[in-house]
Amino acid sequence: MTVANTQPAWAIPGYLEVKNNHLHINGVDAIKLAEEFDTPLFVVSAPRIRHNIARLLEAKTHHPKLKLCFASKANNLLGVLRVVREAGIDVEVNSGGELFKALRAGFRPDQIEMNGISKTEQEIAEAIEAGIYTINLDSPFELELVERVAAKLNKRANVTVRLVAGVGTRSHAGLQTALYTSKFGVSPSQAREMMLRALAKSDSINLVGLHIHVGSQTPDPEPYAAAFAAMWEHLLWLHRETGHKLQHINIGGGIPVNYLRDEAHADEISEGERAMLGANLTAAEMMANAIDVVRASAREAGAEHLLDELEIVMEPGRAVIADAVTILTTVRNVKTRPETGEAWALTDAGYNLMLSMVLYHWYYHAVNASRAGEAHSERYRMAGPLCDGGDVYFDLHGDGHLPDCRLLPANVQVGEVIAMLNTGAYTASQMTAYNGRVFPAAVLIEEGGNVEVIRRRDNYEDLILNEL
Repeated sequence: MTVANTQPAWAIPGYLEVKNNHLHINGVDAIKLAEEFDTPLFVVSAPRIRHNIARLLEAKTHHPKLKLCFASKANNLLGVLRVVREAGIDVEVNSGGELFKALRAGFRPDQIEMNGISKTEQEIAEAIEAGIYTINLDSPFELELVERVAAKLNKRANVTVRLVAGVGTRSHAGLQTALYTSKFGVSPSQAREMMLRALAKSDSINLVGLHIHVGSQTPDPEPYAAAFAAMWEHLLWLHRETGHKLQHINIGGGIPVNYLRDEAHADEISEGERAMLGANLTAAEMMANAIDVVRASAREAGAEHLLDELEIVMEPGRAVIADAVTILTTVRNVKTRPETGEAWALTDAGYNLMLSMVLYHWYYHAVNASRAGEAHSERYRMAGPLCDGGDVYFDLHGDGHLPDCRLLPANVQVGEVIAMLNTGAYTASQMTAYNGRVFPAAVLIEEGGNVEVIRRRDNYEDLILNEL
């Protein structure tokens, strides 16, 4: 057995560390967590959430009027929303259900913005009744719908027009949301028509902003600068035509997370995928680039005052929560294939908890939490428990999205605990009970190692809760 003297590449001082050969999370032994709360188990780090938010707020040095709205679709556990709110930022929701949870978590209405491409009349009514910061409009029809609902309620709705401007990124195709082929938003010509209509309906509509979201896990600043420039052009046009000042521009989310701090598998992942998964772009770098581009235009147009007075909204989700959550899963079966010489480690967590592994072939780094200090040098075919041949942790398709195997210590045993790192984004919020797999518990670790259950583990009765 070889135990490393130094912390491994995936470690984060004070957060993810090896002690006594076990993984520790904010000082708490992961194996003891697994023993007490069973697996699979979501382990959420409150200190890491606060650290990530503080890092995002560094963008204020480039524009002080910055409003961060956590994209609750990334993880809408009430305990997570509470930590985010207490850290001093706001929230973005995509449905009536997410609005309900945001309000239940204690966010004020003026801290909530709503996205969504197929909002129902009921959801729009709930948002208007609550008096939220803004409803982001996805089509001319949706503007008409908001008009009707607001008039019926005798209230004025705050609205923002969501624009697509043909801006592409180096992210996954399914994560690019500002292309003309995207299902989101309206074209530039439609956006101008919608803004003029909104101003003409000022009794029921309060036009407050413009929005573009370029997509998730965006590795470069240039798409943000192009998006900001497109919105700025529309803002200037509207002001010249009507004198109306927009209150904010929403530049969306998509600030990336480095999923490849440990590069043990990097050579098995294609170059483009590696650039995306290992991206290190910060919110401050993005904002500096975007502001520089628009500042020159504003100066030339004599409109720097409009830029200085403008609130810039960002919608980070992944950058807040991805690396703040670890999924603990237990090895329930091991076997070998004599014909291929392959060793298999079969766990109790699969794509029922990490859906992005099959949706986007997403990479989450695996660590043997039971023997975290030992060399991870043996190749294993890791797979989840589902009755589905696609429920695996490796590349079934040979296209370089995922490594062919996972590296773990030699002689993995049934009962050992595997930690899947960086699993906070789009896991708990997308999990499924496929195969009758009950939803796991989630615990929140605070400073000093205090552990709080923020989601109880379901039981079999919960599987039939609403069935007749």
